[in-house]
Amino acid sequence: MHDLLVVMRLVCLALSFSIFTALSSTSVYADNTIQSDHQGFQYTGRIDFSKPKKPILSWPGSSVKALFSGDKLSITLDDSSGNNYFNVIVDGNSAYPYVIATKKGQHSYVIDGLAEGEHSLEIYKRTEGHEGASKFLGIAIADKGRMLKAPSALKRKIAFFGDSITSGMGNEAADNSEDNKPEDKNNYLSYSSITARKLNAEHHTVSLSGIGVMVSWFDFSMPDYFDQLSAVGNNNSQWDFSRWTPDIVVVNLLQNDSWLVGDTKRLSPTPSEQEIVQSYADFIQSIRAKYKGKPLICVLGSMDVTQANSPWPSYVEKAIKLIKQKDGSADIDMLEFDFTGYKAHPRVHQHQRNADILTDFIARKMQW
Repeated sequence: MHDLLVVMRLVCLALSFSIFTALSSTSVYADNTIQSDHQGFQYTGRIDFSKPKKPILSWPGSSVKALFSGDKLSITLDDSSGNNYFNVIVDGNSAYPYVIATKKGQHSYVIDGLAEGEHSLEIYKRTEGHEGASKFLGIAIADKGRMLKAPSALKRKIAFFGDSITSGMGNEAADNSEDNKPEDKNNYLSYSSITARKLNAEHHTVSLSGIGVMVSWFDFSMPDYFDQLSAVGNNNSQWDFSRWTPDIVVVNLLQNDSWLVGDTKRLSPTPSEQEIVQSYADFIQSIRAKYKGKPLICVLGSMDVTQANSPWPSYVEKAIKLIKQKDGSADIDMLEFDFTGYKAHPRVHQHQRNADILTDFIARKMQW
């Protein structure tokens, strides 16, 4: 009986995590190759199309959607590090996606078990710039299969700027385990992505674990990073903001600042309250300058930046007040996700709760 229970538990665990049956193979049995510049692909996110047949996905939440027919599918990626993870959602089955654990270099990943007929496909980058970038080189389908018309684009749009919370760092880890493993990082189940799906909105996610407004766990901060085309480190790439304009912007930052301000080895001299407020206000103004006239929500939490007696919510309030004093038309709100006392990164159940709060707030504000 004990052995039977162990086997059952392992089976349930495999299903609840995601089905890791996306197989890596250098020989692809499907033989109708669809290159990545085919008009049937719909791309979402800050994607580098400088080489149309080798678009580069680096930001969390970058995705490729398509509709196709046939009973065979493989996906070809050229990964820079071998540390990235992708959800592959077939026919809308997001509860049990295939999960690609990339290998470094070019490999094809076979998706088994498809029935004959028409299928929907979404390839979604779970991981972030810390794990590197992947070139999407296309798919292969059955010899008699075909690509169908690209899925319809969503009309609503939300831009997210954040840190590890927005990326989904550790959200699939057990509550009592460490949360710094790439395989436990799933942006698809972050509050940001969940909110976008609840609101039937397309979203761009510009986030990086460890980043702050004034100081980070590395040598650059969000004001250096938010306008990049590539998410891989601090680089000179430039995103063209005219390519995509959101209806509303969500900024969830300052968690790392709250930990690191005061560490003179990382930031010296220690900024005053006025300087903290001004730095945050300046960054919000930088975002507003890129998306003129668009409403913005300053979110905090749900880690300990919003714990009782934290001064950081008041810094955000003062920054918003400062901006509105200079610009009476500024449409900026503040929203807090309560700190639950949990000492690690939010897990999926916390992201779901926070997504409910944010979804309700945006729906009422935007009348969606």
